[in-house]
This record gives sequence, C-alpha cells and structure tokens, in this order.
Amino acid sequence: MNEDSLLRPAVALPFLLVSLIWGSTWWVITGQIDAAPAGWSVAWRFLLATPAMFVVAAAMKRPLRIGRAGHVLAMLVGITQFCGNYNFVYSAEMYLTSGIVAVMIALMLVPNALLARVLLGQPITRRFLVGSGIAIAGIGLLLLHEAREAPLAGSVWLGVVLALAAMLCASVSNVIQANETGRKLAMVSLLAWAMLYGTLADIVVAWLRDGPPVIPTAPRYWLGTAYLAVFGSVVTFPLYYTLIRKLGAGRAAYNGVAVVVIAMLLSTVFEGYRWSLLAGTGAGLATLGLIVALSARKPAT
Repeated sequence: MNEDSLLRPAVALPFLLVSLIWGSTWWVITGQIDAAPAGWSVAWRFLLATPAMFVVAAAMKRPLRIGRAGHVLAMLVGITQFCGNYNFVYSAEMYLTSGIVAVMIALMLVPNALLARVLLGQPITRRFLVGSGIAIAGIGLLLLHEAREAPLAGSVWLGVVLALAAMLCASVSNVIQANETGRKLAMVSLLAWAMLYGTLADIVVAWLRDGPPVIPTAPRYWLGTAYLAVFGSVVTFPLYYTLIRKLGAGRAAYNGVAVVVIAMLLSTVFEGYRWSLLAGTGAGLATLGLIVALSARKPAT
C-alpha cells in the first residue's frame, strides 16, 4: 500500500479526526461572534492556543530554536493562517450563514492545488482534476441549497468577499508551510511560533478595528473558546499540516469537503437539519469527488 494512501491508518485516522473536529467548530464560532467582537474572539482563541502549543512542543522535546528562515516562515504562516484566515472567517459569519461560509472554504482545494503547482512544483494529476470537478459541482449544489433554506439579507457580497479572502489566506499558509524550510523544522515548533506571531497580529487587528479588549463573562463563551483553542487549533493543526506533507496540498484540502458533509450530518443529529434532494445530491457528489481525487497518487515534487 502506498505510503501516501488515504487507506493507511496513519493517514486515514488523522484525516477523519481533523474533519470531525473542524466539522463541529462552525457551530461554536457562531456563538463566539454573538458575545464579543469578532476580532477579540479570534485573539482570545489564540491567546489560549499559543501557550498550549509551546507546552506540546516542550513535552515532545522538539527544539524551539528554528533559525532566522524558520521565524520568517512562522511569521508568514501566523499572519496568513492564524490572523488573516480566522479574522476573515469570523467576520464573514456576520453576513453569511455558517453553512455557506463552510461550503465556500471547502473550495480551497482549487487554490491549494494551483499554489502547490507554482510554489512546490507539484503537478496536478488528471484524476485529481476529475475528482475536483465532481466535488465542485457538489459544493455548488450545497451552496444553492443553503441559499434557498436561509435567504440572505444585508451585505451579502461583503460576506462572500470575506469568505474568499479567508480561503485564500488559509491556502497560502497551507502551501508555504510545506516548503523546504518548513520541512526541516519540527511541526509543533513551527506552529508554536506561528501561533505566537499570529496572536500578536490578532491583538493589533482587534484593537484597531474593535477598540479596547472586550472580555465576556459568560462561562459558555469561554468553554467554547477553550474548545476552539485546544481541539480546533492545538490538536488539529499539527495533524492537518502533516497531512499536507503526506498527501500534497491539493488532496489534503479535501478535508474541507469532508468537514462540510460531517457538519451537515452532525447538524442532522443535534439540530434537526432537514435534507432535500438538492442537498443530498450535492453531498453525494462532493463525497464522490473526494474519493476520486484522493485515490490518485501524491504528485511528485
């Protein structure tokens, strides 16, 4: 069996775990932006996650000295992933439903594959293109279903632009962390420093945009923040970034497709989500596309 096959437990289990956790985080984020400005909710999340990631690196006895090139890479990853991506996501959910934002983020498989081709020299296989075409058709049907079920009002196009900006920031981060410099560094060490730089940027953005710190008092808010920090960030990012290095940036981005389907399934169980023919067809096509694309071998660099 191929080392990069999704059927291997070392690949399949992290892929499934990340999908399950990130599939649940969309509900939590919605509650976060109701209790505090989006910028400060992002800042509180990573103020909790950053020290936890340094603790993980220390517990695993990974070196925290990453050199000048490592710090430059960590700064770029921090600003794009842990500042830009999350600030845009939280802000987009002020104008769009969380389901639509999740579906749009799932389109990240396209820029991931293109950027990996340009920056890492990874060719795009024919099977990946076929799978992507099927998945994008499915995502389109899911997006149409969400729009019909929850008609949008207000600054819809602003929400769309913010969601696309979030997707592009995440895509840049996904690809650049897998470059030659990143591969020489321990994953948790790179992420610890990246989260630190991202958190500093988050605080600056929140203060400039939303004013002085807003500290909610509701225990539910902080329980949600802790869940997003520990499970949604510290547990998942080392697994996901490792998947990118094993599967390639394009195929690893199919995690986003799985996240949408899992979020809808969880919503069916816990929130009474009602399926339609449109949604069922979209989810089926997205899953089929995922299987086709992930059955391709990882492109050689």
